[in-house]
Amino acid sequence: MKFLDHLEEWIITFLIAAATLIIFAAVVHRYAASAGIPVLQDWLLSLNFSWAQELCIIMFVWMAKFGAAYGVRTGIHVGVDVMINRLDEGMRGKFIVFGLLSGAVFTGIVGTLGAQFVWENGAHYAFLSLTGSPLGDIPEGPTTPDLEWPTWMVYSAIPLGSSLMCFRFLQVMVMFLRTNELPHHDHGHVDGLDEEPLPVDVDVYAMDDNLHPHDLEHKMLGDESRPENEKGKAK
Repeated sequence: MKFLDHLEEWIITFLIAAATLIIFAAVVHRYAASAGIPVLQDWLLSLNFSWAQELCIIMFVWMAKFGAAYGVRTGIHVGVDVMINRLDEGMRGKFIVFGLLSGAVFTGIVGTLGAQFVWENGAHYAFLSLTGSPLGDIPEGPTTPDLEWPTWMVYSAIPLGSSLMCFRFLQVMVMFLRTNELPHHDHGHVDGLDEEPLPVDVDVYAMDDNLHPHDLEHKMLGDESRPENEKGKAK
């Protein structure tokens, strides 16, 4: 299971990093080619980046599908659970299991229909060609406009991502039935930052009554060290 978790994270990381680099290179190429530098402009115009936009769209679609499954596993998805949390423990658990099971059924249906669509959109032809079986009248399937990739390869993100998302819903449901806990993600947490505030001698913003700031250093030493008390002693 750990390997699947890491594979999921590696795919998402690779897709978002590669898409960012491709977009950056395409933008730099566009502006540099219009700069009017004699030798450099001719070389840049000979490079074809018309495929960059289509490839980035495909990569972001794949990233979104696998990212959705990652969100189910880590509890990142936003859920409206105000009413559910006000129920008693028994009813709350039943509603949570029902919600997770509904998510698994829905994504399972999408994954099944997506697999059927991909199979009929050219995957059947590719499988028969790979195995050397007779093709008959099975169509080859369409291709993408710029990259000219078979569209069934692009649309494979739907059955793969939805099936993984269905598995994650079932995984979270089993974990909840065993431990009565759901995965939770703290959106305010930032890795690498200390959660506890650093100690200070003087906190001029601390207020006991929300009106008057006080000096923690003098508070720790006692009222005897306050300037007004020193004046009273002098009198």
